[in-house]
Amino acid sequence: QVQLVESGGGLVQPGGSLRLSCAASGSSFSRYTMGWYRQAPGKQRELVATITSLRITNYADSVKGRFTISRDTAKKTVYLQMNSLKPEDTAVYYCNAKAGDVGSWGQGTQVTVSS
Repeated sequence: QVQLVESGGGLVQPGGSLRLSCAASGSSFSRYTMGWYRQAPGKQRELVATITSLRITNYADSVKGRFTISRDTAKKTVYLQMNSLKPEDTAVYYCNAKAGDVGSWGQGTQVTVSS
């Protein structure tokens, strides 16, 4: 089992940037597919980006070209670099780890994009 702790959220202006971090603990981090999800008020939780153990990435169309997911195996940390932020990016962002039918969620970090 992997335990996840997100950080890096906050208030930014439209067009600004933010980097989220997800620190993982556990013995199998390197074999997990890691992902970032987000949930806006009144909306379903949606996938933002994923990165496999081999560093293959996948992005939601809404963030493609603006967000970058990466992982550092030595630090057991997954990052989400968010550029050109839009108000519609406002949500609670959650880190996820998954291996087969086993998954873990972080507590979430608030990202607010507003003037």
